[in-house]
Amino acid sequence: MAELGLSYKKDENFGEWYRQVLLRADMIGYTDISGCYIIRHWAMKIWENMKAFFEAETDEMEIESCTYPLFVTRDSLEREKSHIEGFAPEVAWVTEAGKSELKVPVAIRPTSEAIMYPDFSKRIRSHLDLPYKQNQWVNVVRWESNPTPFIRSKEFLWQEGHTAFATKEEADHEVQEMLELYRKIYEEYLAVPVVKGQKTELEKFAGALYTTSVEAFIPNAGRGIQGATSHCLGQNFAKMFDVKFENEMQEKAMVWQNSWAYTTRTIGVMVMVHGDDRGLVMPPKVATLQAIVIPVIYRDVDTEAILEACRKTVVTLKKAGFRVKADLSRTSTPGQKYWHWEMKGVPLRIEIGQRDLDKNQVRFVRRDNSEKVDIPLNNNLVERVKDTLDRIQQNMFDVARERRDACIQVARTWEEFMEALNQKKMILAPWCDEMDVEEDVKKRTKGEGEMGAAKSLCTPFEQPELPEGTLCFASGKPARKWTYWGRTY
Repeated sequence: MAELGLSYKKDENFGEWYRQVLLRADMIGYTDISGCYIIRHWAMKIWENMKAFFEAETDEMEIESCTYPLFVTRDSLEREKSHIEGFAPEVAWVTEAGKSELKVPVAIRPTSEAIMYPDFSKRIRSHLDLPYKQNQWVNVVRWESNPTPFIRSKEFLWQEGHTAFATKEEADHEVQEMLELYRKIYEEYLAVPVVKGQKTELEKFAGALYTTSVEAFIPNAGRGIQGATSHCLGQNFAKMFDVKFENEMQEKAMVWQNSWAYTTRTIGVMVMVHGDDRGLVMPPKVATLQAIVIPVIYRDVDTEAILEACRKTVVTLKKAGFRVKADLSRTSTPGQKYWHWEMKGVPLRIEIGQRDLDKNQVRFVRRDNSEKVDIPLNNNLVERVKDTLDRIQQNMFDVARERRDACIQVARTWEEFMEALNQKKMILAPWCDEMDVEEDVKKRTKGEGEMGAAKSLCTPFEQPELPEGTLCFASGKPARKWTYWGRTY
């Protein structure tokens, strides 16, 4: 058991604090390749808990599971020019096998459209084959030049869905359906507030008709972060890869396609939003462990009786479906154990000592707010644990939403925009919806400080009222919509 706390404060050196939390909580390991990280058990279980929720939902939607190859040929990857241009700087190529140079280099997938759609064109023949829905859980390689664990890494895990429909209406419906699933993952599981919206033409997925996303914000960093995306690809890829079907009138038609994905970035966002100066703080719904039972053993106590009470508590809670264990190690003091499991972010600590045995109770200590409550065992322990975990989950979301909302600033002029940007805000501004104006915003903010240029995050689906005569904050032209802006990861 480690003996070191955090040497960096979240409010003082956010980047180093984040990296230290990941290491001290035993979530990642470093390798000799920059940007390639070991995802350890403590983080991997969070991913698996999210996966369990997501797969249950996609099973209900009759989306099939699959796994496609890791490699893609240059011809396939370059078939859709705008698509590959969006990924070209990050594509990793295999050029040798052993000591032999490959005659035809292959790329390691940065995304799977060019791998999956040649197969779609073989599988889809008739309207009876539609809708065609595939989802895979795989790794992806994008050669990031400035990696950050979970947020931007050279290799990451993701869920990647690809679907085909006979009509645009069906495709449009699924785009929103999947985006709502991503909102649930963030808000209801990770307890992270997000904004649902549509990406601008400049920021949409390369080759897509349009892109929707859920956008989070990291208050300590003053940066937005794209949480997950749901794209309507239109018929662009269908034309490139000849994905067509025979409709009910025996006419040939191109399918309408979607793709949607979320990644292990979710874990990094969770750590950034909820962690504190004592370490990781995990929301109960995704926590690797939801509760840790700790015997409080000092001199002159009935040690075996305390240990047995801990064991029985674990058995009772496990039978009820909770992820729980007891720390019965004899090499650490109770205080050291408290510190250790606080660092690892376990939502609920259950203490059992001699005083608790004498009073037929246990003590609950919440990780999110340090609240301590003695719980009589003549009450229903299972119900009290469930209720406490539910309240922790809700409180974590409420606190995160309050902090996020405090960072949202409305800006109606360029001067207001720049003031808010320099204060690390998430900015909601009226915009004329012109690409050259958006590009100009990037250029004009690129030299402001060390944090990089500002860009659009998304245009929220829930639009505030836009009074007639409202002008764009950047161009002075008539505004057409409200859009979120900020610096990003």
